[in-house]
Amino acid sequence: MELPQEFLKTASRARYVMVLTGAGISAESGLATFRGQDGWWRNYHPQDLATPQAFYKDPRLVWEWYQWRREQALKAQPNPGHLAIAVMEKLFPEFLLATQNVDGLHQRAGSLKMVELHGNIHRSRCFRCQKPYPSIPNDNQIPPRCSCGGLLRPDVVWFGEELPRDVLKQAWEAASQAQLFFVIGTSGLVQPAASLPLVARRSGAFVIEVNPEESSLTEMADLSLRYKAGEAMPSIVRTMEKARWRKL
Repeated sequence: MELPQEFLKTASRARYVMVLTGAGISAESGLATFRGQDGWWRNYHPQDLATPQAFYKDPRLVWEWYQWRREQALKAQPNPGHLAIAVMEKLFPEFLLATQNVDGLHQRAGSLKMVELHGNIHRSRCFRCQKPYPSIPNDNQIPPRCSCGGLLRPDVVWFGEELPRDVLKQAWEAASQAQLFFVIGTSGLVQPAASLPLVARRSGAFVIEVNPEESSLTEMADLSLRYKAGEAMPSIVRTMEKARWRKL
């Protein structure tokens, strides 16, 4: 893969780097995307499963659907794209991965410097008092209950809910400081995540998109590569590592 000199120079000198990932990178590990033909939304309307109102109406249905999703995520394995991003964070003094995915594959690949914009299906919290649970309780009740008696819900951001303020603040600050910004496997349709590369671009960052298909962010990217993350990212990371060693 031949990369432009401007990108290589930026990569060789950059201190602040940010990566935004979406459902595309998880799809390479066999997890269906929400918007694909085989997506999780195919047999259900989103409002039947992923809103506070849906949980209030039928908590068992929502919990069992997320339990199925947890099982699918645990069967999946991080792919070369996930692994390359975990290596990338070690190349730069200031690095942040912001993922829209809730499957935990980035953590399993070894990523540490990251925020989960939409939460994580392997955690839960109380629907009533918001007490966090770092794992899914081993409880025969469906859904399990909190110590306060409230029902536990997946610790994810549902439709109509705001992103956690501290998570969004950290991502916004990283985007505004980024010298190099990667957009990987995302359609660029979900806000406010889709605004992060725009913030970076306005602040002077070199924006590189890795996506086998065009997205709503393609036109604003400085470099758009039509590859899957697992195909492109290992090569890109190796090239950046060499560029930093040579100090172009």
